Amino acid sequence: MRRILFVLLTLVSTFLPGMAHAWWQPDWAYRKPITIDGGPQAGAIGGDAGRAPVLVRLHTGNFNFEGVGEAGADLRFVAEDDKTVLNHQIEQFDPLLGIALVWVDVPKVAGTPQKLWMYYGNKKAPASGNGQRSFDPDYTLVWHFAEANAPARDTTAYGNNAQNTVPAAEGTVIGRGVQLGGQALMLPASPSLGLAAGGATTISLWVRPDQLGPNQVLYARGEGAASLVLGIDQGVPFVEVGGKRSNPGQPIQAGQWSHIALKTGGQGVALYVAGRPSVSLAAEAPALAGAASVGAAPGFQPFAGAIDELRVSKVARPDALILADAVSQGADSRLVAFGADEQQAGKSHLGFILAAMPLDAWVVVGLLGLMMLVSWAIMIGKGRSYGAASRANAFFIQRFRETAGAPLDALANGNRVPDDVKADAPLWRLYEVAVQEMQRRHDRGFDLSAVSSATIAAIRAAMDGVQVRENERMSKRMNWLSTTIEGAPYVGLFGTVIGIMLVFVVAAMAGAVDINSVAPGMAAALLCTAAGLGVAIPALFGYNWLASRSDAIAADMAVFVDEFVTRLAEEQGEGRTLPQAQPVRAATRREPSHPAASWSAGQNPLAT
Repeated sequence: MRRILFVLLTLVSTFLPGMAHAWWQPDWAYRKPITIDGGPQAGAIGGDAGRAPVLVRLHTGNFNFEGVGEAGADLRFVAEDDKTVLNHQIEQFDPLLGIALVWVDVPKVAGTPQKLWMYYGNKKAPASGNGQRSFDPDYTLVWHFAEANAPARDTTAYGNNAQNTVPAAEGTVIGRGVQLGGQALMLPASPSLGLAAGGATTISLWVRPDQLGPNQVLYARGEGAASLVLGIDQGVPFVEVGGKRSNPGQPIQAGQWSHIALKTGGQGVALYVAGRPSVSLAAEAPALAGAASVGAAPGFQPFAGAIDELRVSKVARPDALILADAVSQGADSRLVAFGADEQQAGKSHLGFILAAMPLDAWVVVGLLGLMMLVSWAIMIGKGRSYGAASRANAFFIQRFRETAGAPLDALANGNRVPDDVKADAPLWRLYEVAVQEMQRRHDRGFDLSAVSSATIAAIRAAMDGVQVRENERMSKRMNWLSTTIEGAPYVGLFGTVIGIMLVFVVAAMAGAVDINSVAPGMAAALLCTAAGLGVAIPALFGYNWLASRSDAIAADMAVFVDEFVTRLAEEQGEGRTLPQAQPVRAATRREPSHPAASWSAGQNPLAT
């Protein structure tokens, strides 16, 4: 009894929706748990990063993009208490490509995991993303480079937009970046970007050099003794203050994205590569108030490559925050983990699978749905047709047998057979062609009072022809059912293979390889195979059932042909015996004026 109860509870938990104990607001239908973990088994940032803008990278491997409002306007991020709403900024949201980049203002990123809730599914909700609130006031410049063919726009409230436009670079480490190849990207000479002597600042960016060369400049401000330069020399990042350069540190590779940052204040200038300290320079930052440039500066070689996510802060950021930026913004993010989507009420596990299906899976399911509709329409139509034929045949054969001893054409005269039976009964059409064949022979002057074996064979041949046509009519469109039985599983399998390929491709592009990122897409892909089987199995059962009914009607027709011919031979045949297989000979022809040959004289030769 306990085992039965356990199985029942398992089934209930499978098919009923998982109800949440708490929900932020009832207007949002869905939510997704997100875990921020800087511990050693996850992000491994090695300390307390404090308040940080964390990149939430959504793709079809971890998010279904179904039920979300236009441009992600209804996205909301709520703290674990399900009360505190966190600021966020949407850099990119493309449900067709299945990619979204969202910056979430997390109050504290540390070595212990914390859960956030991403709510969505309220298409009436207004957009609430705001980059000015998503980045703390100590950020004085944040360029996402999300705008193509336009100057880079500063996300912060300081409005330090770029002074010129450079070509955009698609498919960078975070959405869109810019491509540099000799031209400088100019920063404004605004007071918010000013730096006092010995002051603190943090500058970070992602770089991908096309080729490694000497003295390539990434960021430069000031001249001579009052200058601060961040660059790459033969693949080795360096920082230079007033002409004094740091020692070689960790190198980077051409064609690969690398996170580089520098920090001033306190013990001098520190250089970070991939989020970790590389080298330091015992020098204080000079006072800087002029404009700055990215990618080109006098006295240095221009940088040739792509850059993305340029940030400038007026404080020295903690080492843990710089490392958190490097590990969370890259394609292989280990700081952010996603859980399974939840719905407030009324949705089963199957509903979540359907919501996770991409466009290609819906195309396959739509094709299978069309096949299912056609096959069911054929099965229903054939079932009704076979049923009507069987009932009409039963009625007709009963009437036919009741006329034993009467002329064979008795049922053809008068209204002894209803019109609906004539329309539905294949036996009537066999009977009708036999009577018509006899009538034609009578009209041509043949003596039907003693029907020859050749005449009986000719009548049988006419009935056999009608029987073949009736069998063809009954088998019409049955080939579609056999095609559905054999083809639907392959169509579903095709959708599954394509879906699994896309899941792994998207997961590889997004750098997400955990089970939560691939499981929804895998389940949605396997649903295509399940849909194919769901179409083929009913079609198989229906085909076998219809084939048995068709065989029964065909057997009734074969039996009726034998019965009619036997009765004809017994009542009208020469010698009144059933004809045997023998060479066909011509029927005996007599004068049309013979009394036995005239049906109009009131003496029917079939009744003789």
